[in-house]
Amino acid sequence: MEPRHDRYDKMKYNRCGKSGLLLPKISLGLWHNFGGVDTYENGKNMVLRAFDLGITHFDLANNYGPPPGSAEETFGKILSQELSSYRDEMIITSKAGYLMWPGPYGEWGSRKYVISSCDQSLKRLGLDYVDIFYSHRPDPDTPLEETMMALDQIVKSGKALYAGISNYDPEQSQQAFDILKSLGTPCLVHQPSYSMFNRWVEDGLLDVLEKNGVGSAVFSPLFQGLLTDKYLKGIPEDSRAAKAHGFLQTSQISEEKLEKIKALDLIASERDQKMSQLALSWVLRDKRVTSVIIGASKVSQIEDAVGILESPELSMEHINRIEAILK
Repeated sequence: MEPRHDRYDKMKYNRCGKSGLLLPKISLGLWHNFGGVDTYENGKNMVLRAFDLGITHFDLANNYGPPPGSAEETFGKILSQELSSYRDEMIITSKAGYLMWPGPYGEWGSRKYVISSCDQSLKRLGLDYVDIFYSHRPDPDTPLEETMMALDQIVKSGKALYAGISNYDPEQSQQAFDILKSLGTPCLVHQPSYSMFNRWVEDGLLDVLEKNGVGSAVFSPLFQGLLTDKYLKGIPEDSRAAKAHGFLQTSQISEEKLEKIKALDLIASERDQKMSQLALSWVLRDKRVTSVIIGASKVSQIEDAVGILESPELSMEHINRIEAILK
């Protein structure tokens, strides 16, 4: 099937820091629901619909699955069978940092692990290069210079077009930016978690990104699905909280959080939005957020996310009311 001809008409694209690259306001992350344990047809339908809606940015990591590596294999198959002639219209990313294979070279930030990890990801994806390759987390036991030199080599050898970092705190980020700049491969983007219930990036990180002209692609904007209307009447059987391999634990769904979600849901209704849409609009209210990476288990969730582009920006009145609820 041919992608839609009008796929770029409604999506909005933001410049990523001080670079030549534009990222869609909404990006699709393949952390969950694209693994070997999931239905291929559903994953394919989500990727194709996302592309039809103007989502050009697809975010992966070496260990996404489960099992680890299987999300890249799934995406590689979708790419080769459905979208191979559209490769140059897409931003495809991967990362290395978390446990991927047994033994002393299967995780963290050594040059050995980062470069071999990138090579493995390219094989699974069936690609010559990715657009962005990230250090997925800082390594406390490896010199930061070594990890950044690995990213620099990956870019200079043509295996990635840009370098990025993820989950680095403000101080670590500044050091990484300085090292990469001195090597001649400036950092393009930082990927932190950020949501109404997880606001650590506001304590200095966004300032560091702005100062250095680095973009941000934030993940878990719905706090693993909690910032939706899904849990307002209990824990559904098909939800992340009900899955054994999910990151959202039932213990995180407290009465206090549910009361806040109910109050936020009222504001969403006033804006003719769903709770999930309000949470995405709120994250994107800060112009230092280049793109928000959503997860999805069905096509309708992607359509809902892109639907926020039709909504007016949050008013100061609504922002202040949201702040009062979140406090």
